[in-house]
This record gives sequence, structure tokens and C-alpha cells, in this order.
Amino acid sequence: MKNNKKDSYWYVFFGVIAVVSFVSLFWKHQAAENKFEFNSIDTINVADVAWLLTASCLVLVMTPGLAFFYGGMVGKKNVISTMLKSFICLGVISIIWVVVGFSLSFGTSIGITINGNEYGIIGNPFDYMFFDAVEIFPHKTLASSIPFILFALFQMKFAIITPAIITGALAERIRFVSFLLFISLFTLVIYAPLCHMVWHPDGLLASYFKVKDFAGGTVVHMSAGFAALAGVLVLGKRQHKDHIPTNIPFVILGTGLLWFGWFGFNAGSALAANATAAMAFATTTIASASAMMTWVFFDRINGRRVSALGACIGAVVGLVVITPAAGYVSVPESIFFGFIGAIVSNKMMYWSKLKQIDDTLDVFACHGVGGIMGMILTAIFAHGKDASLLHGGWEVFLHHIIALVLVSVFTFFGAFILYKITNYLIPIRVTVESEIVGLDLSQHGEKF
Repeated sequence: MKNNKKDSYWYVFFGVIAVVSFVSLFWKHQAAENKFEFNSIDTINVADVAWLLTASCLVLVMTPGLAFFYGGMVGKKNVISTMLKSFICLGVISIIWVVVGFSLSFGTSIGITINGNEYGIIGNPFDYMFFDAVEIFPHKTLASSIPFILFALFQMKFAIITPAIITGALAERIRFVSFLLFISLFTLVIYAPLCHMVWHPDGLLASYFKVKDFAGGTVVHMSAGFAALAGVLVLGKRQHKDHIPTNIPFVILGTGLLWFGWFGFNAGSALAANATAAMAFATTTIASASAMMTWVFFDRINGRRVSALGACIGAVVGLVVITPAAGYVSVPESIFFGFIGAIVSNKMMYWSKLKQIDDTLDVFACHGVGGIMGMILTAIFAHGKDASLLHGGWEVFLHHIIALVLVSVFTFFGAFILYKITNYLIPIRVTVESEIVGLDLSQHGEKF
């Protein structure tokens, strides 16, 4: 009976994908009814299309890069399981995104009314279900110079890597099947609403709070960071916390892939081959360089050795911190972003209180705190419309702080509840015996 119960989870997952596969064949196409939202095909800019195709590929390669980055850091018994949890997001989230995730994120706003104006919290799930009406015509407001299908696929890559980031905090003790359920719920309940509120023109945080998040500091890194923190508290500590990273060259390779892919992540978020994309490209690499050097020097003056691991973590932190501001700040300002972001994340990573809860790969200290710092610094330094604090935008700065609190509460407690639901349906933690043997063998029957 015990084995049958375990197998039943997989029957349910297989049943779901089977139903989705068959329903997709018969889903009624509604493109004609939604045609008013689209521009003529003549408005497509071929340079923008070429750049967004490239950027989408770059963002996709970040997820395998993250797999190497995390896989090299864990103990030898958990390399494959850790890497697979990142890699499997390419499959799970892609299907969810096509079926309903994109529609929840960018469909017609459903929300609340403030002072007579309606602000979106979630998108209409039926607008673009099964990518209905997501075709070659450019959308009038979301992406007016590229095919709508390209915009949807570009955004899909962001949805894929967000739950993959969470895996680093839960490594070496979470069941694979439970992880699949959690990331599915996370994408639908937390990522999609947050994406709509920040990146849809009518979203609550974008339209009412005037939140500036160029490429995902709030949507991706803060949400993943706080979800990671909640997961650590639900799962508890590992049996043996101390481990030596298995493969530092894996970490270096992963960092290189992440840095390379991040150009698509940030510069691609301009949604055009233009000057904003070029500036985002520049600020991305300079902030990462600044953070990398700050991290290794800060480690040394604090009595720690200069390490390849530290250099890689510093580089990634710089990429996280600049993400919300990449297209809004200058290159000199990006140096400061990397510098201050690295110091704050470094201090948090070695903070004894955070170490006690056993965030395996310090996801909250790097992504959560990095996202917070990026959001605050963006509210201080950003140029352009809806000016930041240094340019007279007191109201925008205040709204950013309020939004920061709201996002933190929503993502942390929302994820906490989802972990509890997951654990109720499928026990979320592996057995002590499985943890001691290692998840590679106990969960997957494979060995590094």
C-alpha cells in the first residue's frame, strides 16, 4: 500500500498533463474577438524581433546556468537532484505558462477600484488561455513592435527561472514530487499576480504606486527570495548543515552562463533594439563587475580568503541588484549599485541569525536582499518619467517603500501557506534515511 500511495502522486501528475494535452487540441480559438488589441503586422520592427529572439535565448540559458551554479555548491550526494530541480522548471513552468500563466500575468486586469480608477491584481485567465490569440500581430500596449507570441515567450523565460532560484534554499532535503507541486502553485498564486501588478500597464503597483522594475528585481528576485525564506522555515534544518562545495568549476561555469544570459534578461526588457537596451546592457555588466570586486575585497578585510566561490556569488549579487534599475540609471551609478549591494548581501550572508535557519545556498541573502536593495536604490537614483528621490520624486520613493513592504508580506506569507498546503497534500521533506543517503540516489537513483 505504501508504494501505491507514492505512485498515486505520479498518476495524478501524469493525468494532468494528459488532460492538458488533449484539451489543447480542441480549445476554441478566439483570435478574431481579441483583434482590437493588436496592431497591424506592418508595425513589426525586424531589428526588435531579432534582438528579442536573441534575448529570449539568453534568458533561457540562465536556467541551466543556475543549475550549474547551485549544483557545484552542494554536497556530492545532492548534485544531480539540485541541478534537476532547476532544469525541470523548463518543462513544468513552460506548460503552465501556455495554459494559463501568461493570461493570469498579462490578461485584462481584474482588481480593485481606488478613487474611481480600477487597478489590476490579476489578469483574466481566459483571455490568452492555451495562448489563444497569442500570435504574430503586435499588441498595442504590451509590445507594439514585436509579434505578441515573441513577447509571451520572452516573459515565459522569466517565469521559468523564478521558482528555479528558490531551489537553492531548499537543497538537500525537499522531495522532488513536492517541489513540482509547490512551483506549480507558486507560479499561479504568487508569480502571476505579482507579474501583473508590476508589469501590466494597468497593474496596481505599476499604475497606482508607480513602481519601477525594469527587469524583475521585484517580480523575480524578491518573490523568489522571500519564498525561499518561507520554505526554509517550513522544512527546517538539514541533518548535517556543513558541507564542502563539490565542484567549484561548476559554480564558475554557472556564473558565466548567468552573466551571459543576464544581458538578455536586462537589456531584453527594453523590448526593442534601442538606446535603453544598450544602456541596460552596459549597467548590467558594470554593476556585476563592481559587486564581484567589492565582494572579494570585503571578504579579505573581514579575515576571509579571496575565493572563486566568493567572486562568483558577488558577481551574481551585482546582477540581481542592478536588475530593477538597469534601463533607468547611468553606468557610474551602476558601479555604486554593485558596491553597496555586495556589502549588504555579504553582511546578510554571514549574519548568524540567518545562518541558524539553514538557507542552504543563501538564496534570501543574495536574491531576496539583493532585490530589496535594487528596489530601494532604483527609487533613489532612477531617471526619466516618475522621477526618483534624487530627482524630486518624494512620492515615488514613498510608494516604492510601501510597495516593498506589500510585496514582502505577500510573497513570504503567500509562499508559507503554499508550502503548508503542499505538505498537507504530499509530505514535503525527505526521510532522514533519504537525506543521509543523499537525494541523488534516494530520489532519482543516480550518482554524480
